[in-house]
Amino acid sequence: MSKRIYFLLILLCAGCSASTLKTIDSTLFLSSVDEKKTFVVMLGTGTPVPDRVRAGPSIAIVHGGKAIVFDAGSGVNQRLIEAWKSTGISALNPKNIEHIFLTHLHSDHTTGLPALAAHYWWRRDNQLHLYGPTGTVALANGYEQFIAGDVALRTSGNQPVKDPNSYKIISKEYQTGGWQTSINGITIQALNVPHGDIEPAFGYKITTPDSTILISGDTSASTTIATQAAGVDILIHEVVAESGLDQLDTFWKKYHSSSHTLSSELAGIAQKSQPRILVLNHVLYYQASAEDALEEVKSAYAGAVILAEDLMMIQSLRSVSSKHAKTAVQQLPK
Repeated sequence: MSKRIYFLLILLCAGCSASTLKTIDSTLFLSSVDEKKTFVVMLGTGTPVPDRVRAGPSIAIVHGGKAIVFDAGSGVNQRLIEAWKSTGISALNPKNIEHIFLTHLHSDHTTGLPALAAHYWWRRDNQLHLYGPTGTVALANGYEQFIAGDVALRTSGNQPVKDPNSYKIISKEYQTGGWQTSINGITIQALNVPHGDIEPAFGYKITTPDSTILISGDTSASTTIATQAAGVDILIHEVVAESGLDQLDTFWKKYHSSSHTLSSELAGIAQKSQPRILVLNHVLYYQASAEDALEEVKSAYAGAVILAEDLMMIQSLRSVSSKHAKTAVQQLPK
């Protein structure tokens, strides 16, 4: 996979239904986004399964010149650098990331945190804030122990350091969802989701002045997600390819069915919630393919669906002219 960044504009006219957009797929790209509007960067779209082209789960939402990151899987720091260097958008510079929200503490969602937190910590203007379920504070404390040697070396010599405490993470943890916070004009609401026996596990609903976005996190089929996603601009949801699941033995089939959302179940959630665009993320497909999961969802849901790729950028413009719509979508040169 060539190292390039993808841009996808979801042209959403006021009052348009999701079915209006059903022809959109992952071949429709833009050469730029409107930085005055909210946009999403799919930093990593992978799973615990090793994948040479997909980094660990991580999503950035950019609004008002700031980026908030959700989950920090392996490779997030490198993906941020790629996004920043490819677009020139300074909000995506890793040292400018100030807020990270974790959906749960499975390692595929957290192992990129040390690299991101340590990146140029001695040049940081502000400390990193971390939010997540029970165990988040211990995770942050463990990172600080991990980096202690580096901190000692950099602060005891002649290296310039903006703030000797800027390596520290300000962490908050929550025993259940239902809490919310506002940052830079963005409201983040934590939702309880059923991820097997993992409690708590969170999804997040993000509201900005121009967009509503829901990130499911890892979850089995959830009525909470279906309700909270009603009419959102962008629903980013995990999914299991049932054609792949059917090939597993009984133990793994039972486990994945109780911890993740089957393609037919996701189609039902989307049918109920009617997001303007459904983005398939964290796709578990086993011996099938990610494209099989996409086709399974599309076979039971007529709305707009795309398969997420690393470094895909998605922007929802609720009101655009028809002239703009005819000229805006294009493929970046390779």
